[in-house]
This record gives sequence, structure tokens and C-alpha cells, in this order.
Amino acid sequence: HEQRRLGARVELLPTPNHIRIDLDKLLAAIDETTLLVPISQVLFRSSSIVDARAIVERAHRVGAHVILDVFQAAGTIPLDVRSLGVDFAVGGVLKWLCGGPGVAYLYVREDLRAKLRPALTGWIAHRRPFAFETGTIDARDDSFRYLNGTPHIPALYACQPGLDILNKIGIATIREKSMRMTARLMEGARTRGWHVNTPENPAERAGTVSVECPHAYEVCRELLARDILVDYRPKAGVRLSPHFYNREDECDLALSQMEEILKTGAWEKHAAAVTHA
Repeated sequence: HEQRRLGARVELLPTPNHIRIDLDKLLAAIDETTLLVPISQVLFRSSSIVDARAIVERAHRVGAHVILDVFQAAGTIPLDVRSLGVDFAVGGVLKWLCGGPGVAYLYVREDLRAKLRPALTGWIAHRRPFAFETGTIDARDDSFRYLNGTPHIPALYACQPGLDILNKIGIATIREKSMRMTARLMEGARTRGWHVNTPENPAERAGTVSVECPHAYEVCRELLARDILVDYRPKAGVRLSPHFYNREDECDLALSQMEEILKTGAWEKHAAAVTHA
């Protein structure tokens, strides 16, 4: 709505099933009138990995820029924004990067950094921030150009240990274990007759498995009450997201608890709390 207010024509391409994007349809929609293509590297409902390289190549062919949301990707799949050629990347440390709230990040392609002037700015983007000058901001040429206010310093300290651990383990190692555990979860869910809204092909699957079982919202609430940390998304089901610190028997436990909750009717106590669409 904000972009339309500024005069932009915004074209939304809904997915046919909320699980995967229609890549051919998306590529066809990118033409000479396109300025920006904002996409997610990994879809939050299904954990489906989007072919960002194909989208970047198409966008650049017609002179458009790509904004890649890597929130669901960084920390669980290999990610190289320079190799992909994206113009911008955004994300945060709250999820797979094992940080906490209050820290987000922005990547701007180096040759674009000094050319663009952010619409939202502030004192710390000034070339001389502590001069506290009035008038037009003389913006810096480096990454500070895209800041506006004082950074959340305590949150930056809090997120550092998680990043250190991830760098020590290595994303390749994390990815290998993730593919093994997500495959185990998918097999266990299907064995129980539940539908899985996550790609079967490991190359198309990130770190989450979305399981559509009966009474999924209520089952999720009961799992949380039992200290099994999952979440729920409409049109996706219960999302299970094992990370490098999880064990395979914990994946098995989550599924067996889901089965037990359904068999015993333990989900019913949460039925009155249903507020989802």
C-alpha cells in the first residue's frame, strides 16, 4: 500500500497452493517496466527454496533490481549473495542464526551503495554524525549510509555467540544434518498418514518440515505445553524446525507426541483458543 501511495504499480503473484511459487509465471511477469523484485529465498510456510539465481538473471536482463529476503535461509542453507548477484538482501538473526530480537541486517551490492539515497534516514547516516548539523544530511558512502538511528547495541552483543557457533560448525555441516533430520520427519509424518507441505527433493527443501495433520493448530498448542518447540501456520500445518543442536530421537519424539495427542484427544483442551483463519 505504501508503494502504491508513492505512485508505484505493484503486481502480486499469488501461489497456487501457498506452498511453492510458479517460477515460470514469476519470470514472465518481470519485464521492462519492472523496477524491483522482492522475493524470499525460502518460503516460510513450506520451507521451499526459491530459484533466486534464475530470478536475478531475468531481472537484470530487463534492468530491474532484486531484493532477497534471507530470513528463513541464512544459517540453514549455503548462501552467497555475491554469487547470486542479488542487489539487496535483508534478514535478521532471530531464527536459524541463533540470535534474539532487535537485530536485522541489510546487504547492498557494492556498486550500488553510494548511488542510492534511502528515503528513511537519520543522524547516524551523516558523514559527520557527531557534528549534529542542521539541514540536508551529507550521507556517507559506506554501509552506514543505510542506517537511521542508534543501533541496538545490547542486542548486537547478545547475537554474537550464536554467530560464532555457526561459523565454527560451518553451514555445510549444518546443511547435511538438516537434510537428514528433515527427511526423517517427512518419512515419519507420511507413515502416520499426514500430509507434508514441504518439498521432497532435498535440493528444494530448507530446514523446516510443515506437517498437515488433523487439528494442527490445537496439536501445536499442546506440543508447546509439553515443551516441544514448534509453531503453526495456516495452510501449512505444524512447522517442525530441527537445527544443528537437535538429535534424531527428538524428531521422533515430536512425531510420537503428535500421534499421542491426536489419539488421546489431548488437543481438545485448546479448541476454544482457535483463532486462525
